[in-house]
Amino acid sequence: MAETGGTQPGSGSPMEKVADIASDIGEYIRQQRNTAKISLRQLSKLAGVSNPYLSQIERGVRKPSAEILQQIAKGLRISAEALYVQAGILDLPTGGPVGDAIRADAELTERQKQVLLDVYESFRRENAAARPAAESAPTTDTPETTPAANTKESA
Repeated sequence: MAETGGTQPGSGSPMEKVADIASDIGEYIRQQRNTAKISLRQLSKLAGVSNPYLSQIERGVRKPSAEILQQIAKGLRISAEALYVQAGILDLPTGGPVGDAIRADAELTERQKQVLLDVYESFRRENAAARPAAESAPTTDTPETTPAANTKESA
């Protein structure tokens, strides 16, 4: 039998992985555009990307650069980071179950999700910065010495 050049479908070659990422980001952009009720032509104008090129991105034929993703994000009014994560340019941010729940909520827009995540992360950073100071400070209020504890025991 004659061998064909290249790889077989499903072999997981680097080119197939790039094609998968391109189709994933294209599908994500299409979903976001449909959710925003924007036509392909409107997004093309808003993002400053040609209509045919945007169509190719959505169909997974082309993999957009970070700059193009940023322009598309502005046109869709979503965070560029969300597109970068979908395109595999950035790793999915951590945040545990709270961050996962926010990202998974279909009722929130991408902008609302990003604002919630920013606020949540700022609280976490603030608490983490305060934690070393609290751990090094002597604590005088233990359950045994608080006035509330004393009144309960004597009652």
